[in-house]
Amino acid sequence: MYKLVAIDIDGTLLNGAHELVEEVKQAIIEAGRMGVKIVLCTGRPLSGIRRYLGELDLLHVGDYAVTFNGGMVLETETEKVLKSFALELPEVKEIFDFCLANDANITYFDANHMYTPHRHIAPITCEDALLLQTPLYYQPAEEITAEMDIAKIMVLNDPIQINQLIASLTDELKEKYYIVNSVPYNLEFLKKGVNKGTALQALAESLGIERSEVMAIGDAVNDLEMLRYAGLGVVMGNASADIKAVADFETKTNNEAGVAYAIRHFIEGIAK
Repeated sequence: MYKLVAIDIDGTLLNGAHELVEEVKQAIIEAGRMGVKIVLCTGRPLSGIRRYLGELDLLHVGDYAVTFNGGMVLETETEKVLKSFALELPEVKEIFDFCLANDANITYFDANHMYTPHRHIAPITCEDALLLQTPLYYQPAEEITAEMDIAKIMVLNDPIQINQLIASLTDELKEKYYIVNSVPYNLEFLKKGVNKGTALQALAESLGIERSEVMAIGDAVNDLEMLRYAGLGVVMGNASADIKAVADFETKTNNEAGVAYAIRHFIEGIAK
């Protein structure tokens, strides 16, 4: 019996129109009522998933979420941070220096806020803040303090510029940080060793749940580590071939309620 099901959001929980469909919602709620721990694991901040946590009845004592691609593990009811893998101030400066030297459009995050160091805020930044339902602030780089707990730095640009930025990454940066390109228009920088898999492992161990009792569902490159960690790694039908290669089971696409299909397939007692 799987005791914990970790679920990615974009491209997995939500369909192509960024909607949480009723079939998926009901399967998750039913699994939760049976005692299965449901944990949303996402690159978004907590503020960007609170709506879905509410719809899925995951805002109670004993409910958790993994945010910032593993940068934070939180209690959803109290917003208490259980694990934080924030970037140090010199690390923030190093990443900023690289990004600014390459004319990149930078955003960065603490637990519940999104910031940009650019006085003229790019439309793509505003669009992303709206999608994430996260407050956006202008704050120059020199005003960042060590107390802010910067969980993630993210570049938002068109895919051509993102690919150029990836090509410019030095070996030193690739060695020092976890750098992930989960969608064509962004590039994310986190602390080395931080990912959804390490965060999920830390949470499962703190709850006394064995790896073999964990099921993870995802679709993208930032889901690879949690798919590999889980006793059962489930990949969405809409994932690319290289992501599918690491999974134990392929479910239907996110436009076919693939999460609901997987839960019904592997969690005993859920209505088929």
